[in-house]
Amino acid sequence: MKIPFCKYQGTGNDFVMIDNRTEFFPKYNRQLIEKMCHRRFGIGADGLILLENDPEYDFKMVYFNSDGNESTMCGNGGRCIVRFAHDLGVISEQTIFNAVDGLHKATVTPETISLQMIDVHEIKAQPEDCWFTNTGSPHHVKIVDNVQNFPIFDYGKQVRYSDLYAPGGTNVNVVSIDENQNISLRTYERGVEDETLSCGTGTTAVALILHHLGKVTDNKVKLEVLGGTLWVSFQLENRVYKNVYLEGAATKVFEGVFK
Repeated sequence: MKIPFCKYQGTGNDFVMIDNRTEFFPKYNRQLIEKMCHRRFGIGADGLILLENDPEYDFKMVYFNSDGNESTMCGNGGRCIVRFAHDLGVISEQTIFNAVDGLHKATVTPETISLQMIDVHEIKAQPEDCWFTNTGSPHHVKIVDNVQNFPIFDYGKQVRYSDLYAPGGTNVNVVSIDENQNISLRTYERGVEDETLSCGTGTTAVALILHHLGKVTDNKVKLEVLGGTLWVSFQLENRVYKNVYLEGAATKVFEGVFK
């Protein structure tokens, strides 16, 4: 079987993208997806995303983690599939598409993709001065003094599999913010089971939690991830974060055929 694909990345979070509007791809073949995402024996990616037809909206996004399992929403993956759809001519500069957590609006420019995320109704305090929220995927957030030297892999693995988040687990973020409100974060992603260069839903969760705690005051927040820069904007209405947008670069890396 020959599978045409493209590879896209959004601030270093990389994805195998497949145009599956003809439904040719065997998407329930977990071993195939895992092999395609493998960084030694496959294409290499944090996840695989299918662009499919939707009866009411521009397209449907179906996302799989690199372990081959279908997963919850991926923010950077959402931005990358918008760029992919634009490159295919499926959309122009504006779109509304369907994903596992519902509808998403997005805007395309040559430099960036701005993606609307879900409304966030709850931010919960967790043990040891940590926080939790769901921005389309579940996220645990810990504020640390020096994010660059923090043992993210060991801590992330411990929290991801802890009883606190059983049975499904969670993504794990650590973040530092200085006196000038410069923000840096790192993320351990479930399904990848490792640190990634960027996580869109995690970046969104961090921005909203920092605002909730009063550590940032603007309603548009700049955040530095290992793979570059992302912006999160939002409005707070009646203790609900609405009109949440994740913005940053999303680009095509290469295309090919997987045999």
